[in-house]
Amino acid sequence: MKISGIVGEGRRQMTRGKTIQLYLMDGTPKGRIKCTLANWTGVAYKIPRTGLEQAKKIKALKQTGVYFLFSTSDETQENIVYIGQAGVRKNGEGILYRLQEHKRNPNKDYWTEAVAFTTSNNTFGSTEISYLENKYTKMAIEGKRYIVKNSNEPNLGNVTEEKESELEEFISYTKLVIGALGYNIFEPVITKVTPVNIRLLVDDEPILTLTITPHKGQKIIAKGKQTSEGFVVFKGSKLKTQVEKSASKATLKNRELAKHKYDENFILLEDILFTSPSAAASFVTGSSVNGRKEWKDIYGKSINQLEKEE
Repeated sequence: MKISGIVGEGRRQMTRGKTIQLYLMDGTPKGRIKCTLANWTGVAYKIPRTGLEQAKKIKALKQTGVYFLFSTSDETQENIVYIGQAGVRKNGEGILYRLQEHKRNPNKDYWTEAVAFTTSNNTFGSTEISYLENKYTKMAIEGKRYIVKNSNEPNLGNVTEEKESELEEFISYTKLVIGALGYNIFEPVITKVTPVNIRLLVDDEPILTLTITPHKGQKIIAKGKQTSEGFVVFKGSKLKTQVEKSASKATLKNRELAKHKYDENFILLEDILFTSPSAAASFVTGSSVNGRKEWKDIYGKSINQLEKEE
């Protein structure tokens, strides 16, 4: 089964769309998937851990390439990734052999899905995959969406200026493909903005504020914004110290999972993404509240009011 789609590369800049083809090798989105992009020599394969045996028939996986092992933490529910490279061995096996080694390794038994990148013309050598592994690892760490399990920083390798330009283009296509496969590993929770618009807008969405003054307590001020994925509460936001009895189980769980993301003064140390404005507002206030009413822009308009004006 083949699925084609057009992906845009940004809202602010005028860019041409890209045609991505997803081939469902097992006829189901939960099975093996081959992903290609028009006018790109790269090719990606998404393989469930349970599908490695069937993947033996994929010739491209005997080549040199770079791979990602994905999972979710049982304790914190945070996303996990390990990034590695695979060269062709004397036995003629490349990427697939490394994935099979990881499956047998008890120290890497956490992963449930793998995404592998190689080329349709088998042009990757050791220099190319070292460079890509290094760059992908740094990008994943900077994105702060996944816990990166790599214990050591991969060697960047020595590449020529021409080769670096070629590989950076490969990386730009990789970001589109891996995003289309469902992994926002390289995308920051919010896009950086210029000082001119930081008080008002981020990605064309207004910056919103939630303010409460607890009884005999310090004023709570949190800032955030809506995104296509939910609602982001910004780093530096203040949380209410006490959690109310009215707080839902989800709010209690979010506070517990994020306890390492705020300091002793209950100030957020990083941006946090929530599924909705209400989930974000409840996390900040430690109670059950309607975020669509509580988050407001600089003019005092709530999300509900802003949407009525659209």
